[in-house]
Amino acid sequence: MAAASGKRLSSILGRWRRGLRMAPQSRALAALVRGVSQVDNKSDFLGKKPHRRHPGILRLPCVQLPQALADAAQLLLLRNAVPNVEKHVQALTNYLWSRHLPLEPEELQRRAVSLEKKFLENADSFQTEEKLRGAVLHALRKTTYHWQELRYNEGLSLVYMAARLDGGFAAVSRAFHEIQTRIPEFQPQTLMDFGSGTGSVTWAAHNTWGQSLREYLCVDRSAAMLDLAEKLLKGGSESREPYVPGVFFRQFLPVSPKVQFDVVVSAFSLSELPSKADRTETVQNLWRKTSGFLVLVENGTKAGHCLLMDARDIVLKGKEKSPLDPRPGFVFAPCPHELPCPQLTASRPLACSFSQGYHPIPFSWNKKLKEEKFSMVILARGSPEEANRWPRITQPVLKRPRHVHCHLCCSDGHMQHAVITARQHGRDLYRCARVSSWGDLLPVITPSDFPPSSAQDPPQS
Repeated sequence: MAAASGKRLSSILGRWRRGLRMAPQSRALAALVRGVSQVDNKSDFLGKKPHRRHPGILRLPCVQLPQALADAAQLLLLRNAVPNVEKHVQALTNYLWSRHLPLEPEELQRRAVSLEKKFLENADSFQTEEKLRGAVLHALRKTTYHWQELRYNEGLSLVYMAARLDGGFAAVSRAFHEIQTRIPEFQPQTLMDFGSGTGSVTWAAHNTWGQSLREYLCVDRSAAMLDLAEKLLKGGSESREPYVPGVFFRQFLPVSPKVQFDVVVSAFSLSELPSKADRTETVQNLWRKTSGFLVLVENGTKAGHCLLMDARDIVLKGKEKSPLDPRPGFVFAPCPHELPCPQLTASRPLACSFSQGYHPIPFSWNKKLKEEKFSMVILARGSPEEANRWPRITQPVLKRPRHVHCHLCCSDGHMQHAVITARQHGRDLYRCARVSSWGDLLPVITPSDFPPSSAQDPPQS
């Protein structure tokens, strides 16, 4: 089944790419920035659709949990009566958002040597080696982030459900929407979720491809989390039939390298691994088990974004070839290239993140609409498109009278701040830019030899 699924995806991607290159020309549009970028007029990118529905539009309306899932979550929290649950939810939310990656032993050693040299400059204060060692350890404790593994028992799992079920569902739904919108022919049959937690990935995938998915494998080392996810599938009970059929639970990744899945997901889980070596091994294992798409999602922070860029490099630069599936990988989203991230190499590094609105679970403290800020990388089996890819809008679009500010990540690996007007760039492009938003693609092609522009904040005119 894995080999057939891989061939099916390759065929779909091939038809999609040929369609982009061979569709009839219908409009010759003006340059985005004169002599630098131009509209992708190799295809009839609008057809008979209005500008507000141009094919680069990828926004997802405000997401709402399936009613069955929201009801089950409320029932489980009410039944277990967690004391001071609102306070615990806020504390866990703040902790998860501010969390950093664990410090590697090499970096800790480097800091210790640096502190020792600094203290030795004032050697009179440290008459013995023991005092010097104590001062170094004391300084390290004060200046080093203390990463701790979260162990989810029954109580903490319920708090995590109340804090993150709806936001996690929204972020993963947006990632799945990207695949479904750009390749509507892709109909996966199998999915694996690493670090499945409360099972939000299963619900989001069922909401996206429910008619085709037949098997979901949820992997989480916490038995309490797996038990909670199964109860949520059964409406808060242990005896009902699951709302989503074909879901299986395991505490460890499948060992066999011959088992592949059409979609493999890791959402907010890589950041829970204790070391870079563990993350590298896990990403390699997940990629080996991917026949179609590998979807990685983390918090929209610098730490989350850097982690995803490391995972992206592990796949793209990986030298080992799976005997089952030797096809290389490429970045399907959000990057329009396989080059180093320009957000991280800028003079002021920024996290590449996106935002998705959602309706929270209607607990008593939780009734206003919310925004989930997240980072994602979607990797696919196959080869990058031969044609230039459309640039990604990486910040909120600023609409001003008769002009629009767009910050773009382009196919040559550079950032571009484009100011688009109807007079200079044509009515079609101007209207497309005006209805686009953060996270969309702008239907333009960019040569690979233009000089990068400074990514400065646009004037507030």
